[in-house]
Amino acid sequence: MKNFFFAIFLLLSIKSSAQLTFDKSMLDCENKWVAFPQDDDGSYKYGFIYLDSRTGLTFDYGGSFRINAVGKILASPKEDGASMKMPLNPSKILLAIIPEADYEKFRINKIANGLNSNEIKEGSVEWFYSWGTTYNTWGDCKKALEFLEKAYKINSQYTGLDVQLAHSYNCSNQYEKAIQLLKKALTANPTDAYVNKEYIFALAANKQLDAAINNYRQSLKVCTDTTYIPETAFYILQGYFYKIDKKNFEKWLAETEAVMYSNDQIKKIVEQMKIEIKKAK
Repeated sequence: MKNFFFAIFLLLSIKSSAQLTFDKSMLDCENKWVAFPQDDDGSYKYGFIYLDSRTGLTFDYGGSFRINAVGKILASPKEDGASMKMPLNPSKILLAIIPEADYEKFRINKIANGLNSNEIKEGSVEWFYSWGTTYNTWGDCKKALEFLEKAYKINSQYTGLDVQLAHSYNCSNQYEKAIQLLKKALTANPTDAYVNKEYIFALAANKQLDAAINNYRQSLKVCTDTTYIPETAFYILQGYFYKIDKKNFEKWLAETEAVMYSNDQIKKIVEQMKIEIKKAK
C-alpha cells in the first residue's frame, strides 16, 4: 500500500514540476519564452520568440534543459554574452509556453536579456507590416491582409509594404488591387525582380496575357536577378492553358520551354499540362 501511495505521489510530482504542454503554434508565441519538443538525445531547447522588423518572427536561443525522473527541470542556459538568434521558418511544430512560475528554474527573466518588448510598438505601421509579411511567409495571406491593410492606412509609403500587400491580394484572387499597387511599385523600382514576378502573376491571372508578356520581356532586359524567370514564364503559359488556347500555348511554350525546364518542379507540371491540353476540345 505504501508503494502504491508513493507511486501516486511520484506521478503528481512529475506533473506539477514540469507543466509543459506542446500545443502552441510559433505564430501564437510573440514575446513568450517557449520550449521546443524533445530532441533525440532527450533534451529540450528553450528560448524567447519575438518579432523583428527585418527577420520577422525570431527565436532567441536561451539554452537547453532536461526533465529528470522525478520531474525536476535541469536547465543549462547559454553562456553569458552569447547570442544565437534565428528567424523561424514556417513549421507545424508545436511549442510549449514556459509558465512564469517556472522562470526561476530556467534562470530567465520575463523579457530576454538585450531585448526590448516594445522595440516594435504594437499597433505601429512597423508592427502591422512585420506581422503581415510573417503571415505571407507562412502562407496565410488572408491573415496577412488584416495586418497589411491596417499598415497601409497608417503609411502607404512604408518601404516594402506595396509589394507585400499586393502579394496578399494575389494570393486572395484580388488581382485588380494587386495590379494597381504593383504599377506604382514598378514605377519606383522597375528592376526589382520580385515586384516584376508579382506583377506578371497578377496580369496573367487576370487574363491580361499580352500585358504579362510585355512585362516579362521587359523584365528580361532590366532585372539582373533571374531567380523568378522560369516562374513568370510559367504564369503566362498557365494563362493560355486555363483558356484552352492551344495555339498560343504552343507558341509560348516554344519560346520559353528551355527557361521553364531549368526548374524541375515546373518542368513536371508543364509536361502534364501538355498532355491535358491535347485532350481538350
